[in-house]
Amino acid sequence: MGEIVLGVSGGVAAYKAAQLVRLFTEAGHGVTVVPTDAALEFVGRATWEALSGRPVQTGVFETIHEVPHVRLGQNADLVVVAPATANTLAKAAAGLADDLLTNALLTARCPVLMAPAMHTEMWEHAATQANVATLRGRGVTVLDPAVGRLTGADSGPGRLPEPEQIHAAALALLAGHAHDLAGRRVVVTAGGTREFLDPVRFLGNRSSGLQGVALAEAALARGASVTLIGANLSVPAVPAGVEVVEVVTTEELRQASLAHAAEADAVVMAAAPADFRPVRCADVKIKKRADGHAPVIELVENPDVLVELVAARAEGRAPVIVGFAAETGDERGSVLDHARAKFARKGCDLLVVNDVSEGKVFGRAENEAVILSTDGALHDVPLGSKGALAHEIWSQVVRLLGREAI
Repeated sequence: MGEIVLGVSGGVAAYKAAQLVRLFTEAGHGVTVVPTDAALEFVGRATWEALSGRPVQTGVFETIHEVPHVRLGQNADLVVVAPATANTLAKAAAGLADDLLTNALLTARCPVLMAPAMHTEMWEHAATQANVATLRGRGVTVLDPAVGRLTGADSGPGRLPEPEQIHAAALALLAGHAHDLAGRRVVVTAGGTREFLDPVRFLGNRSSGLQGVALAEAALARGASVTLIGANLSVPAVPAGVEVVEVVTTEELRQASLAHAAEADAVVMAAAPADFRPVRCADVKIKKRADGHAPVIELVENPDVLVELVAARAEGRAPVIVGFAAETGDERGSVLDHARAKFARKGCDLLVVNDVSEGKVFGRAENEAVILSTDGALHDVPLGSKGALAHEIWSQVVRLLGREAI
């Protein structure tokens, strides 16, 4: 696990950095929070110390015998600044060092990630854009801000990216594969489709879309151009910079996936499409019958989107295709037995196998999986965050993309 310095500059979005500390520490990283004096006007020192388990300081003359203005940057595996205000970006670009955070930025020889947050006019100002360009030119990863509600009634670009997106970008930098998908176009499907019985009821499943959104976040952090095809997502936010295509039914998912896969380098089918749909959808709500008998619903199989994608790629571009298998064991075989049989039928390059017995996986923040590959590799991913699993999946995709390039 790594040593992370988390700089927090003075903006109302500083409260979101508290969740970022939690994400880092729960993943096993050591976190030293370095707020600016202005940041402490928004979130107090006690909060940062309680969440990180470490003392917090802002000035270069505190614990001077430890030379913190040099030591913090030298010992860090990653420096994250979230939120990074226009003022902090300007000071970092100019190489100023008037507090502990800016000193740490100058002495750091590790990757640096900055997540801007400010009003739209400040973000779009030529000076801020020039500062961002300077920092990026020096190798600093500067995320684009999200678009949405700002302080007060204002809305526009300048909102701090969600902590989960910042966390995904940080994981990529710590693992040393921040740009291994640069120049690649990827498609991710997420969520669960719905097949309507009438205007009120539908057949569906428990997929929330959390894993698919984590995959989109991880791909974006690794430099890819990302399209997320979302089916009825229950995830609160999708990362800024991801193209989102909303669908409801399996047929809509099918059409969107085939259309976008045609230009993709990789397609990850993390969505859970319904296997069946009603033969007909009633125009009005189906009522209870007076005789107490339940209505008979006739079903028909939905098309297998994953199989169609595999078949279609022979006619044009050949993206790496990743399928998901949510399985339970039974008297006919184990989870892995069923998954291997599915892998053989589907023909995809990788299959991510989830054991979903006893309510596992769905709607939860953690996941574990086995990744099967057509080259015979079997990769066990232990229980961890869905973001961590997402990065493992993309690492396997990158491996296959590199093999095809040889």
